Amino acid sequence: MLTKPTRGHTTAAADGDVVVLLIGMRINHFWAVHHWLPVLVAMPRMLRELARDKERGLLGHVLLTASPRTYYVVQYWESKEKLYTYAKAPDALHHKAWAVSNRKLRAGRTRGHVGLWHETYVVPAGSYESIYFDMPPFGLAAATGAVPVEQRGRTAAQRFAHRTPAEHGSA
Repeated sequence: MLTKPTRGHTTAAADGDVVVLLIGMRINHFWAVHHWLPVLVAMPRMLRELARDKERGLLGHVLLTASPRTYYVVQYWESKEKLYTYAKAPDALHHKAWAVSNRKLRAGRTRGHVGLWHETYVVPAGSYESIYFDMPPFGLAAATGAVPVEQRGRTAAQRFAHRTPAEHGSA
């Protein structure tokens, strides 16, 4: 589906802390398809699961590639607690995928054919800003909504100041 760009300058409507998860894989041996293909198809399945159940806390995501070997997802979450809850939920696909991975590891059936990684960031209010020009909602704005830049400030410094912790009642 093609989304038309929003004319002019916009910024993300996010307020408060932002939780960002970068998660991905690297194909170490292209010929070992039976090792990396299940990993590659697992993430879209998890994203569909999360899209069906908004209460789990995923706000939005962007699928990206860093090279022909490396694929990753930038995910935006309501809170780190919801992210942790999903990761540990016995009824969730993530839990099942990790159980399979751990069984293979214990059985000595992992051979370095595929690498996995993730990084999680909790970005406090007042420590992020965004701007988009003639773009459809993307990244943080796709996850939280977009507002005209004038509502948050024309400059990066003004947009940072809009999201200061003091404004949200925290120290």
